[in-house]
Amino acid sequence: MVMGSLPEEVDLAIVGAGVGGYVAAIRAAELGLSVALVEKEKLGGHCLNYACIPSKTLIHIADTFYSATHSQDFGIQVSSASVDPKKMYDWRMSASKKLEDGVGFLCRSNGVEVIKGEATFLSSNTLQLTNGTSLDFKNAVIATGSTPTVLKGFEFSDKIIDYKKALMLDYIPKSMAVIGAGYVAVEIGTLYAKLGTKVSIIARSDVLSHFDREAVGIIKKKMQELGVRIYTGSTPISYDGSNLKLGDSNIVEAEVLVVAIGLQPFTEGLGLENTKVERDEKEFVKVDGSLRTTDPNIFAVGDVIGEPMLAHKAIRQGVVVAEVIKGVRKSYDNIVVPAVIFSDPEIAIAGSIEEKEGIKVTKFPLTALGRSIALATTNGFVKIASDSDGVVKGVEIVSDQANAMISEAALAIEMGATIEDIAFTIHPHPTYSEAVQEAAEAALGAPIHFFYGGSQQKK
Repeated sequence: MVMGSLPEEVDLAIVGAGVGGYVAAIRAAELGLSVALVEKEKLGGHCLNYACIPSKTLIHIADTFYSATHSQDFGIQVSSASVDPKKMYDWRMSASKKLEDGVGFLCRSNGVEVIKGEATFLSSNTLQLTNGTSLDFKNAVIATGSTPTVLKGFEFSDKIIDYKKALMLDYIPKSMAVIGAGYVAVEIGTLYAKLGTKVSIIARSDVLSHFDREAVGIIKKKMQELGVRIYTGSTPISYDGSNLKLGDSNIVEAEVLVVAIGLQPFTEGLGLENTKVERDEKEFVKVDGSLRTTDPNIFAVGDVIGEPMLAHKAIRQGVVVAEVIKGVRKSYDNIVVPAVIFSDPEIAIAGSIEEKEGIKVTKFPLTALGRSIALATTNGFVKIASDSDGVVKGVEIVSDQANAMISEAALAIEMGATIEDIAFTIHPHPTYSEAVQEAAEAALGAPIHFFYGGSQQKK
């Protein structure tokens, strides 16, 4: 389906209408470029329809249910509570549909030509469309995202599913095994455990192996409290539709098996061999600092160009690439891409908290935060890293609402702020965000609400 009539040539053709693609389309149109946006499935791509929005919607539902049945310490007694999986599914789908419709409205309002179907590069200036027509362009953006990695011997089927299908179930499985132990596995495993599913996580090494072990220890403890079984250093051998056999001879019950071992760039059928676009050894599209590929007419954004494979990175790159093509910006120069794991509690990080020569890391525990004590959420902390000049280099937050708190840290790093800038900024009370200020005060040697051994009087 085409909105409007297909032009013979456009200033910009974008392949893929995920968050990177549609943002690039809207920004380019705002700048006066003629834009065609090609999408084979749904506007908004995986983030709006299959990943970010659905997962956080379901996590909220699971958290609400769990809180309702585990609030006795606050004097709340719920004699009976249940989850209607069909209504839960309907709400999850309706949220995505509203956002998809919203993207369509924004595209129409900005004059973006939306083309339903697939696109293949015939050359560095022409796309072949599914409807048999071709589209010439002055510039193009590849924004095709990524696809779940397939595990040999555990190919996807009715019972073996990827993260997208795990977030589209209209029932609550009695048991679930998740192969993989990254943030997707942790989020899916935690939410289903809160809904009553018997969950097992199968980790090749350990849960969240690339993250701070102190933070991960808190997450693992909570998962185990929820009944999640974590098998570390384990290898899946076979699955018969109800049980998963591991290399250590353990048998794991699994009504459904989720394979969440990572993502790979989606470039299948794009016809990149007909262009000058090059890919690296992992098949990610190569780009320079301006997000331009090795073909001067073609750019790329988002997951298809590599880590970090996060929606907000793609969104920012979508804005930047449109401005580069228009000539009002020269490069993608963001310093930091914050990351959030919607676990329990959440982990959020911006920059690096690695303690090394010239870098000091200070921690403030939530056991000393008024908000956390009042709400029984003291299992967490804030770590702040700064250099010898006091410039903020990284912040890690393990806390409820860490997702909202981390933006302050990202802004601080982007603007080259110091720990004094954070410490001297008045934070509202009583909030979780005060923990960031408290960590900065401790880094200055002037902690207020807890005793820090390295403290000294601030001159």
